[in-house]
Amino acid sequence: MHRTLADDLGRLPELLQSARDFAAREVSGLADRPVAHLGKAPGRDPLPAAGTGAEGALDRFAERWAPGFSGSAGPRYLGFVTGGSTPAALTGDWLTSTYDQNVSGGGDSFAAALEHETVGWLRELFGLGEEHSGAFVSGATVSNTVGLAIAREWLGERLGVSVSREGLGALGRVDVLSGSPHSSVTKALSALGVGRDGLRQVPVLSGNREAVDVERLAEALESLEGRPAIVVANAGTVNTVDFDDLRAVAALKDRYDFWLHVDAAFGGFAALSPAYAHLVDGLDTADSVCVDLHKWLNVPYDAAVQFTRRRDLQVRVFHNASPYLGMPTGDPDFLHLTPENSRRLRALPAWFALTAYGRDGHREIVERNVALAGRLGERVAAEGRLRLLAPVRLNVVCFTLAEDPSQERVREFARAVAASGEAFVTPTFYGGTHALRAAFSNWRTSEADTDRVFDVLRRHSGT
Repeated sequence: MHRTLADDLGRLPELLQSARDFAAREVSGLADRPVAHLGKAPGRDPLPAAGTGAEGALDRFAERWAPGFSGSAGPRYLGFVTGGSTPAALTGDWLTSTYDQNVSGGGDSFAAALEHETVGWLRELFGLGEEHSGAFVSGATVSNTVGLAIAREWLGERLGVSVSREGLGALGRVDVLSGSPHSSVTKALSALGVGRDGLRQVPVLSGNREAVDVERLAEALESLEGRPAIVVANAGTVNTVDFDDLRAVAALKDRYDFWLHVDAAFGGFAALSPAYAHLVDGLDTADSVCVDLHKWLNVPYDAAVQFTRRRDLQVRVFHNASPYLGMPTGDPDFLHLTPENSRRLRALPAWFALTAYGRDGHREIVERNVALAGRLGERVAAEGRLRLLAPVRLNVVCFTLAEDPSQERVREFARAVAASGEAFVTPTFYGGTHALRAAFSNWRTSEADTDRVFDVLRRHSGT
């Protein structure tokens, strides 16, 4: 064994303690560290020939790279829809690396059984039935891709072909309908060979809405003259967290032949609160569902889950036919369900989080975040230099400058906010207007944090 590696092995408990102490210092200062770093990163060093050992590497990282890492796990990072890591989830994530399980199959470890248990808990959390099976994936993009790949195979089944064997050419035209699809849906269609232009956007409801107009969706399905299609419904749009009427969309199946995929990446967590659960009424009717966990479940990147009613089609698409991997019989191993063969135990941080805080603890996070988003929305609406662009329906505040919201001015506004180190919000384009969005999903965020965010928005709104 290389001498430095052998030395590290001999000192492993001490090295882990050093890493623990460093991590504890970083976490304890998270609320006060700059939320974003916009400075120039260090130049690239040459590859070391003789290594420094783990302690030297930690020292070098602490000196050279750590100061430029953002406070994205902290309470005032409101960009994208980014959660943090609850104490239990962080504990589970550390142990994930400690055990380093490859959850491709279940023949040598309890890891696969733990993932099955965690998927079952999540299914219950989101109000899905026993007929929905699932697996962990890296994020909403892959979850949407898996769901749409299964939908593509279902189209083949309806038309008498097997896309997984014969290829997309055997399918001919593919019709995908949606009102306000997330960009990951078009990315998935590109990767699946359907093509970005295969998506047909259906008009949404009038009155500052992003939810699909179900009557117009029915008209679009009628125009297909009986040809099966894929409908992508939204449970929480990016800009305004609007929800399609899932029950009404599903009811169209009485007249039309389509696969219903629901993108519930973060909106699905509305199911945890009695006050907002009506927004996802009908989620259980979906043929496939996407939920992202490193958003509102507050587990570390990366983690999401996908659900489907048609595990048989899922296996048909993703099975890995190799003698040393085994064939997908009975309850198939996870490697036959997702694009990955090698799979990190992403379920363990989620298992820790659900065990530690249960449904009630995560409900509290959701309801607190929603209340804080409402608080910021009210203050933005009352500030003369800012303009609220849509009602705060759940956890996202969509707003812009009251005067001259040009792309250049809005981007400079966002940059000034980020440069302050106090907050981070992301740009968008909504209703023909360049805008910003503040998304609340971090378990740490408080009223005091929300007020600090508003203060920096007000301070830089004249930029």
